[in-house]
Amino acid sequence: MTFSNRTRWFLSVVTMLILVYVYFPLLVVLVNSFNSSKVFSWPPTSFTTDWWVKAATNDGVRAAVLTSVKAGLGATFIALLLGSMIAFAVSRYDFFGRESVSFLVILPIALPGIITGIALNSAFRSVLVPLGVSFGLITVVIGHATFCIVVVFNNVLARLRRTGTSLEEAAMDLGAGPFQTFRDITFPAVRSALVAGALLAFALSFDEIVVTTFTAGPGIETLPQWIFNNLFRPNQGPIINAVAAALLIAFIAPVYLAMRMSDGPSRVAQVGAEP
Repeated sequence: MTFSNRTRWFLSVVTMLILVYVYFPLLVVLVNSFNSSKVFSWPPTSFTTDWWVKAATNDGVRAAVLTSVKAGLGATFIALLLGSMIAFAVSRYDFFGRESVSFLVILPIALPGIITGIALNSAFRSVLVPLGVSFGLITVVIGHATFCIVVVFNNVLARLRRTGTSLEEAAMDLGAGPFQTFRDITFPAVRSALVAGALLAFALSFDEIVVTTFTAGPGIETLPQWIFNNLFRPNQGPIINAVAAALLIAFIAPVYLAMRMSDGPSRVAQVGAEP
């Protein structure tokens, strides 16, 4: 499709406005993390790195980061296991209710977080608490996994549908068994999709606050919760800016990597040639 010069100019302006709308607040947070003032002020009068040092040495921040990492890793592991299995079932087998399964797997990420949180809280109180499992890190992991499964499922399902079954059928025609076919053909085809799904699932879990509020027990505080709880406390604003800026920088590479890996190989035939 060919656009006129006026249309290209218009689309360029709209794109720039959207990027400014999305990224200007992030830029403000990043700049304010070096602002020497203890209150939110713009523009900064002077700059300092003291807030980054205080954020790095803050015990509350360290504990919250560790809790978020544990919850993210646990939720990602569950999402990889269940999301990939469901994707293989939906992609490779024809059974009654297949489309309903796909809809039910995707539904949790479309529901408002507060609805999911209330439902999980009620389910845990009705099922887990009577069994002696109290609210804590395990309930947070289970809660996060409910919506992290979606990103793994979508990535793996898209890759399986893109590659098709021709290479797998050719390998089995040449005498390869199911395990060898999976090892040499199927797994290399979905490997990057699994990594991309895992990165996105971890980022989604790390960022979650609403579901965490309903599923966390006493003494469990993730980093988003710590930020929210300290946002309006005196002298905590600059430290929060530093923490937010650090997270912004830290997640750029994983998200970019996940985006690139979601694209997969340029040619399906290359899959079988991967080492």
